[in-house]
Amino acid sequence: MAHHGKRVLKAREGIDRTKLYPIIEAVSLLKSRTTAKFDETVEIAMNLGVDPRHADQMVRGVCNLPNGSGRTVRVAVFARGAKADEAKAAGADIVGAEDLLETVQGGTIDFDRCIATPDMMPLVGRLGKILGPRGLMPNPKVGTVTMDVTTAVKGAKGGSVEFRVEKAGIIHAGIGKASFDAEKLVENIKAFADAVQKARPTGAKGTFVQKVAVSSTMGPGIHVDPSSVISA
Repeated sequence: MAHHGKRVLKAREGIDRTKLYPIIEAVSLLKSRTTAKFDETVEIAMNLGVDPRHADQMVRGVCNLPNGSGRTVRVAVFARGAKADEAKAAGADIVGAEDLLETVQGGTIDFDRCIATPDMMPLVGRLGKILGPRGLMPNPKVGTVTMDVTTAVKGAKGGSVEFRVEKAGIIHAGIGKASFDAEKLVENIKAFADAVQKARPTGAKGTFVQKVAVSSTMGPGIHVDPSSVISA
């Protein structure tokens, strides 16, 4: 049997692991148990009724959190000319073309989000084996291959969160920080859950969102009543 320390046991006190909590109550419990010396990330995990091994059951998208993620996101943009200037003006941390390609190929990846204009994709495509496994490859389905680089950069810097279902049918993401007001965390959670619901694939049958849980970096998972986060 696994042995848990005093901190973990204390954090679990008062949490019924068999109960589905309304989201407002779940967030309140979560915030009362964030005792780390750093600002813990608040995460959501959703079990979906899909089998992502089938192409028509893949779930992927992006959500613009209404209150931001609380993270400092470094954004790189592959663009030339006027679009490169536009990206810099929007706040991109790194902007380039062949020079940025060489930097990434050399093993230096100093960014958390990668955006590209459509004309740059033949160039960026060479980096598939490097960016793909890290989840950094630009993709039009999540708005990171676009001519509107201003919106894409500001969205990434302001708290847009990409999501993609894992092979076990689970989606998880960070949706804020423990220092956020409870109301702001609830708004972010509902926005994220709504974005996942809207990304429901055609091949999904039966109940789409089966389980929902929230947790902080160092805190216990709290099971949430799906109906309290999913819009009717």
